[in-house]
Amino acid sequence: MNRKVLITGAARGIGKALAEGFAKAGDDLILTCIKSKEQLDMLAKELSEKYGIKCRACTCDMGDYDSVKKLFGDINDIDIVINNAGVAFLGLLTDMEKEDWDRLMSTNLDSLFYTSKFAIPLMIKKHCGKIINISSVWGSVGASCEVAYSASKGGVNSFTKALAKELAPSGIQVNAIACGVVDTDMNRKHLSEEDLKELEDEIPMGRMGEAKEVADLALLIADAPAYMTGQIITLDGGWI
Repeated sequence: MNRKVLITGAARGIGKALAEGFAKAGDDLILTCIKSKEQLDMLAKELSEKYGIKCRACTCDMGDYDSVKKLFGDINDIDIVINNAGVAFLGLLTDMEKEDWDRLMSTNLDSLFYTSKFAIPLMIKKHCGKIINISSVWGSVGASCEVAYSASKGGVNSFTKALAKELAPSGIQVNAIACGVVDTDMNRKHLSEEDLKELEDEIPMGRMGEAKEVADLALLIADAPAYMTGQIITLDGGWI
């Protein structure tokens, strides 16, 4: 039986690669985005036709409780939740407006609470399930000019470890992937080519990670032994 997988922020970048990877594995998908619905619809249609799976595209603001509650109103079974939706802010903390802070925290951290709140009861009924959170190395070590982002991902890491302990007796695994610099539109939007080149020079592997590599690791976590839970797994080319 196909697993039922929710992937948030799936229209592009890591989310799109996750959708492709799990579709290729034969899983049925629920994909969300907040703005790029037409793009997500095309992806869902493409994956359905290519891999013969069920794939539903939904517009949902994962940082808004009512939107997530409405999304789960149409979900009665779930095996895997991948919390990928995220935003970044590059700049001095003192230049950040409260609205920017609130939006970043709601998207990057509050969303995990919302999806978990509604998904966990469905998983408990089956005494199994996987929650995979997409985090960042900055959640472990922090980054200058990315204070809010670092704080949100630090929260993701702590959330992951604590929830794993809470859900272990129910047969539900909770893990996170701490990504280094991944070649995505978000990074290219916030960093210049010169900045990216400097980062590549710092990374022992000499390059940015690929979104597909994040998806490949998520697939391994989804199939990992049940005893693996509460882990923050770093994928950064040996950088940090």
